[in-house]
Amino acid sequence: MLSRIVAFVAAVCPFFSSAQFSKPEVKFAGEEKYLYPIRPGLPGSLAGTMGELRTTHFHSGIDIRTDNIIGLPVLASKSGYISRVTVSPSGYGNVLYITHPNGHTTLYAHLDKFSGSLAKHVLQEQYKRKTANVDLFFQPDQFKVTRGDTVALSGNSGSSGGPHLHFDIRDANNYALNPLMVEEFSEIVDNLPPAIEKIALKTLDINSRINDKFGRFEFHAQRVGNNFILSTPILATGNIGVEILAKDKLAPGSRFYGGVNYIEMRVDSQLVFNQSIDKINIAETRGIYTLMDFKTMRMNGTRFYKLYKDDGNTLDFYEKSPGTGKIVVRENQKAKVKITMKDSHGNASNVSLTLMSTPVTKDAKFLEPMKNPIEYDILENVMMVSVQPCSADSMSATIYSKGIKQQATPDYANNVRAVYLIDLRKQIPDSIVSCDKVVKPYIKVSVPSGRQYNYYSHPVDIEFPDKALYDTVYLNVRHEVTADSSEKFIIGPRTVPLDKSIKVTIRPSSVTTWDPSYAVYRMNGRAATYLGGGWENGGIHFVTREFGEFTILRDTVPPTIKPISVNSTAVRFKIRDNLSGIKSYEANINGKWLLMHYDAKSATIWSEKLNKAEPLKGDFKLVVSDEAGNETTYTHKLF
Repeated sequence: MLSRIVAFVAAVCPFFSSAQFSKPEVKFAGEEKYLYPIRPGLPGSLAGTMGELRTTHFHSGIDIRTDNIIGLPVLASKSGYISRVTVSPSGYGNVLYITHPNGHTTLYAHLDKFSGSLAKHVLQEQYKRKTANVDLFFQPDQFKVTRGDTVALSGNSGSSGGPHLHFDIRDANNYALNPLMVEEFSEIVDNLPPAIEKIALKTLDINSRINDKFGRFEFHAQRVGNNFILSTPILATGNIGVEILAKDKLAPGSRFYGGVNYIEMRVDSQLVFNQSIDKINIAETRGIYTLMDFKTMRMNGTRFYKLYKDDGNTLDFYEKSPGTGKIVVRENQKAKVKITMKDSHGNASNVSLTLMSTPVTKDAKFLEPMKNPIEYDILENVMMVSVQPCSADSMSATIYSKGIKQQATPDYANNVRAVYLIDLRKQIPDSIVSCDKVVKPYIKVSVPSGRQYNYYSHPVDIEFPDKALYDTVYLNVRHEVTADSSEKFIIGPRTVPLDKSIKVTIRPSSVTTWDPSYAVYRMNGRAATYLGGGWENGGIHFVTREFGEFTILRDTVPPTIKPISVNSTAVRFKIRDNLSGIKSYEANINGKWLLMHYDAKSATIWSEKLNKAEPLKGDFKLVVSDEAGNETTYTHKLF
C-alpha cells in the first residue's frame, strides 16, 4: 500500500515517473474499509450526492470537490484490480473501474490522466486502434491495486461541469449504492437537514379540485426553524397528489446541493408514502421521469419529487410505502399532512400543511385573467379548455368530435375565465369553439402504454416499440409549412417523456431529393439538435427519444479550425461546427496517425505523442468533418 507521503509527492508532480500499482502477488485484506479517494484524512466537500435528480437520469454516485484543481491524486478506495477503462469526449470522460474481492466495483470518473503502466497501456491501445475513444476491459491479473494506490489524476473530462471526481460504489448486479451509506467517510461532515423550496398540489382526476380549480398549483412554504409549514389551509376535494421541490444543502456556505433520498408522508398520523433511494439500477435510470414531474421540469426547469406513485413507475424505491401516496380528501373532512425529509447523514426536517374539504362548485371566485382568448392543456387523461367569456350570458362551448357536435357548459367559471373539462378516455375533440374562438388540439389517436403500436398517416408514420411509453399518450401530430417555405412536423406533446426511441417517417412536400447535407433536426426555440435520417420510398426515416418539433435543414458549411498552439512539442486547436456538429477529427504527421484528444464542452482538441521524446517534425495534417459530411483541412510544416 502506498503511504500518504507518496500520494502527496504524486500531487505536486505533473507526470507519473513510474507505475503506481501494487505487485501482482499482493494479497487483499479481508475486511478493508472504503478509503475516501481524494486527500483522505483531510476535510472534504461534495458537489453532488447519489440519487440526486438530473435532467435525464438519477445521479449514481457522489461528486467530490477538488477545489477547481486538476491533477489531484485519485486513490484506489479498496484493493482489487482495474477491470475497465473508458475514454470519451462526453459522459464520464476518462473513467476507470476497480473490481474488489467482495464483488463490488468502484468507479472514478472525469479523470485527467491515468497512472503509470495503465496510462501507457491505454495510449498504446489508442494508437493501435487509431482512435482516441476506447472502452477497454482487463483480466484480474493485469492491473492489481492496493487500497491507497494512486490510479489516476483528477480532472474535468467528459460532460463535467467543472473539475471534480465522480465516485461510484456498485454491487455485483451493477446497482449503484450510496457511498455515504456504505461507508462513513470522516472527511465529510454534514449537519444540515434538507430544505423545501415549494410544495405543489395536483388534481389526479376530473372530479378533484384544489381551491375550487382543476390542475397543478405551487405554494411557497414558510420556514420555522429547520421545519416548514403552509400556514393557511388549502381547500381541496377528491384525489390529490403532493409534490415537493426540495434540496439538501451539503455544507454551510456551499453553493452545492444534493438530492433528498428519504421522504415519507403521513396523513392524520398514518403513513401513506415512503421513498427510500438506497441504490439505483444503472440500466433503468431513465425511470426518473416517473418519479419527478417531467412536464414541470420540461417547462420550467424545476425538478419536483412526486409523493405519489404514478402509473408506469416501476422503480424499486417504495418497499416501505403502504400505498401509492395519493390523498383522498373526503366531504366534510380535513387531512393533516406531514412530510419528513431525511438525508444520508440522518439530518431531518418536516413540512406540515392541511387540506380542508370543500364541495365542488361551478362558481370559482379566484380564477386568473386570461393571457390569450382561448387556451388548452392536458393533465393526465383530462383536457382543460380555458376561454375568456365574451359576455356574461355566453358561458357555453361547442365540442366537435368525429363529426358529432356537442354543447357544453363550464365546469367552473367567473367573469374573466370559463373552464371546460373533457375526459379524453371518453372522447377526443377535433375542435372546441366558444365565443367565436377556436382551439384545435390535433390529437390523432390515444396510444396505449405497455405494448407495440404503429400510427400511420400521410405526413407522418410512427412506430412505438413495446414499453416505449410510461403511460397512455394522446398523440398530437401536425404538419405545417411556414412563411419561408420551410416545413415543421409537431409530433407528440414535448412535455411527455419516452422510455425508448420511436421510429418516425415524415413526408415533406418541399424536399424531393436527398443527400448527406440534409438531415432531420429537433427544434427547441432556435436551437437545433441533429438527428440525421435517410430517404427511402418517398419519406425521411429517423429515430428520436423525445417528442417535439422536427424540421429538415441543410448543412453545407464546413467546420472551423482555429490554431491555439502549433509546435514540435504539441498541437492544440479549437474546432466548431455551425449546425450538424462535429462528427470526426483525424490528424497525422508525415502520414502517420497522431492521437488527438477532444473536449466537447470547450471545443478543444490537442495531441499526445506515443513517444514523448520524439518531436513533431514534418508535414502535419488535420481533417475535421461534421455530421453532414462537410470537411475542413488544416496543414502546417513543423520544424
